[in-house]
Amino acid sequence: MFIDYDVIVVGAGHAGCEAAAAAANMGSRVLLITMNMQTIAQMSCNPAMGGIAKGQIVKEIDALGGYSGIVTNRSMIQFRMLNRSKGPAMWSPRAQNDRMLFASIWREMLEKTPNIDFYQDSVSELIIEDAVIKGVVTSLGHKIKSKSVVLTNGTFLNGIIHIGEKNFSGGRVAEKAATGITEQLINIGFESSRLKTGTPPRIDGRSLDYSKMEIQEGDVDMVGFSYLEKPALQPNEQRHCWITYTNQEVHDILKTGFETSPMYQGRIKGSGPRYCPSIEDKISRFAERERHQLFVEPEGWNTVEIYVNGFSTSLSEDVQYQALRLVPGFENCKMFRPGYAIEYDYFPPTQLQFSLETKLVKNLFFAGQINGTTGYEEAACQGLMAGINAHQNSQNLSPVVLGRSEAYIGVLIDDLINKGTDEPYRMFTSRAEYRTLLRQDNADIRLTELGYKIGLASQERMDNLQQKKKKVEELKDLLNKTNIEPEEINDYLLSNYSSPLVTKQKIAQVLLRPGIELQSMKSSIASLEEKLKNFENDVLEQAEIQIKYETYIIKEKELVEKMNQLESLIIPQSFNYDKLVSLSNEARQKLKKIQPHTLGQASRISGVNPSDIQILMLYMGR
Repeated sequence: MFIDYDVIVVGAGHAGCEAAAAAANMGSRVLLITMNMQTIAQMSCNPAMGGIAKGQIVKEIDALGGYSGIVTNRSMIQFRMLNRSKGPAMWSPRAQNDRMLFASIWREMLEKTPNIDFYQDSVSELIIEDAVIKGVVTSLGHKIKSKSVVLTNGTFLNGIIHIGEKNFSGGRVAEKAATGITEQLINIGFESSRLKTGTPPRIDGRSLDYSKMEIQEGDVDMVGFSYLEKPALQPNEQRHCWITYTNQEVHDILKTGFETSPMYQGRIKGSGPRYCPSIEDKISRFAERERHQLFVEPEGWNTVEIYVNGFSTSLSEDVQYQALRLVPGFENCKMFRPGYAIEYDYFPPTQLQFSLETKLVKNLFFAGQINGTTGYEEAACQGLMAGINAHQNSQNLSPVVLGRSEAYIGVLIDDLINKGTDEPYRMFTSRAEYRTLLRQDNADIRLTELGYKIGLASQERMDNLQQKKKKVEELKDLLNKTNIEPEEINDYLLSNYSSPLVTKQKIAQVLLRPGIELQSMKSSIASLEEKLKNFENDVLEQAEIQIKYETYIIKEKELVEKMNQLESLIIPQSFNYDKLVSLSNEARQKLKKIQPHTLGQASRISGVNPSDIQILMLYMGR
C-alpha cells in the first residue's frame, strides 16, 4: 500500500504543512500523516497571522519559498502594519484571516504540490534502529519506511483539556490526543516535560452591540506578506475589528471561579505563556489594573462567529458567561463554545541540533510546539527549516542553518537550542540583537537567494528579487545625485514642521530629516512625482530605509563581523570541560549538556558568562 518515502511528516498543523511543502518542493517524496484530513492547517486559536516579530517571520518564510505568506495574503479579511510610529526595524505586518478559507487554501496548495501523499491516521510508534529513524507505525498497524521523519505534534501529545473542574483527553476540543510517542522517546533517553496554553470563548456576533465598542479599521496601504503576489483583498473591502474593555465587575465575577480553577488548584502542572496570559492570570498578576483590553475579531467572511482576543481562560463555563455579559457590548452575548486550557507534552529543545534534528536519533526532526514554542508563525518557520533539513539529510546534503544576523528564524532556533525554554516561547523584536538588519521589508533581500540556491524558492522569486535590487540601486543613485530647489520643497517642509531650505540640496540629504518621507514628498511635489513615477512603492520604501538608516546598518554589520570571529572558533566535540577547573559549575554543566560547536554558540548559552568564554579562549590558545 505504501512506497518508501524520503520524508514522513507527522501532523498537519502550521509546522507540518510547511515541512511537507518544503521537502516536496526540494524534490523529496513526502508522506503527510494527519489524524484528521478536515483539520489541515487549522487556526486552532486566533484567526490571525503576523504581529510583533511574528510578521517578520512570515515574510522570511515567504522569502525562502514557503507557503504561509501566500496563504495569508489570499485569505486575509483585514491588514494592519503595527508599530508604524516607530522605526522600520519595529514595523510588523498583521492580518486578520478567514479561518476556514485559510485552511482550505493551505490544503489546496498542498494538494497541488507534486511529491506529497496524504494519509489519515495517527502515529503510535517510531521505527528506530541503531539510533537511526527508519519510519513510523500507525495506529492501524501500518509500518511505513522513510529516510527522515519530522514530528510536528502540536498540543496533541498526551493532551488534556481543562474547563473549570472538568478535564478530558484531547489535542483540541472535540479531537482526541496522541499517545505512545512520548513514552517511547523517554525510554530512548529523551527528556520530556509539560506546557500549557489556552484559548478564549467564541461568541455569536449577532448578539453583540458594536456601538459600545471602539472600531479598529485596516490600513489603506496593504503591504501583505508575500513577495510573490499581492493581497487578494482590496483596502475598501476589509472587515472591521473592535476594541472593548473589562471592568471591576467583570474581574469580581472571574475571581469567584478561582476556587474551581484548574490553574489555581494545581490540576495544571505545565507552565503557560508569559506573554499571552489567561484573563484570570491578568487580574491576579495585575491587580492594580481596573480594566484589560479585549479585541473583538471576526472569524471570517461568511460566519457570525467572533473570537474574543484577550479573554483566554480555563474557568468554568458559567463563570466565563457571567463575566462576559458585564463587558460593554457583550450584555446579551451568546456563547458558541467556552474557552479552555490545554496541557501537553513537549521536549526541551536543547536536545536538538541547529538543523532541528535530534541529537539522540539521526534523521528524526522536531518542529513546532513539541519544541516548546507558541504561535502559528513560530511553528511554521520551524516546520520549514525541519522540512528543508529532512530533505537535505535524505539526500546526504549539508544542513541549512540560519544565523542570528540572517533571520528571526535564526534567532528563534538559536534561542531554543542554546537556552531551552521552560515556558511557551514567543518571538519578539527585542530578542534580536540585529533587528535593524532583520526588517520585514528586506526579508527577500536576505533570504531569497539562499532559498533559490537550495531549490526551494522559484525562478520567478529570484527574478523579482534581482529586478527589485536593481531598481533600488537606481533610485538611490537618483536621490543622491538629484538636487531639489527651495521653492519646490519649502511648502512641503513647513507643512511637516521642518526648517525650509535656503539653497538647493540633494533629495537624499533632505530625506535624513525626522518626519520626512519619500512617499509624501512624491505626492506633494509635482517635479518629484514625475522623476519617481517608474518606481514601485516597495522600491521607494526600500531605498528610503537604506538611505535613512545607512549609519545604523553599517554599525550592525560591524557587530556581526565581530561576532562571526567567535563563530569561526570551533570547539572539538571531544572537548573535556571537566579539565577546566576555573569554569563555573553552572557553565560546565550547561556546556557538557549542549555541546556547543563554536565559541560563539557557547557565549549564548544561558548560564555561561563572559569570564567562562575567556577561559575557553585561553585554553584553546586564543
